[in-house]
Amino acid sequence: MMNPTLALMGLTGTELLVIAVVALVIFGANKIPTFMKGLGQGIKEFKKASSDVQSELERSMHEEPPRRSPPSSPTASSAPPGAAPSQPSTPAPKA
Repeated sequence: MMNPTLALMGLTGTELLVIAVVALVIFGANKIPTFMKGLGQGIKEFKKASSDVQSELERSMHEEPPRRSPPSSPTASSAPPGAAPSQPSTPAPKA
């Protein structure tokens, strides 16, 4: 039975062997373990981040939305502090 990930990429066992030999020749035997360790850590971090996002989405789907208070009607006391009180304008008496 073939690994589904490899089947999607279309790589056979022979092709993987050729790639491994070419990598060994290019990078040398000392660099490949370091490269594979970094690759493994990157995959682990990616899986952790994706599971964190998935759990956050599931958590937010199960919690109730916040209740909104009904809007209050504007009153005279809702003027900003320091604002002049509104008075009807009356014409100045003529002398």
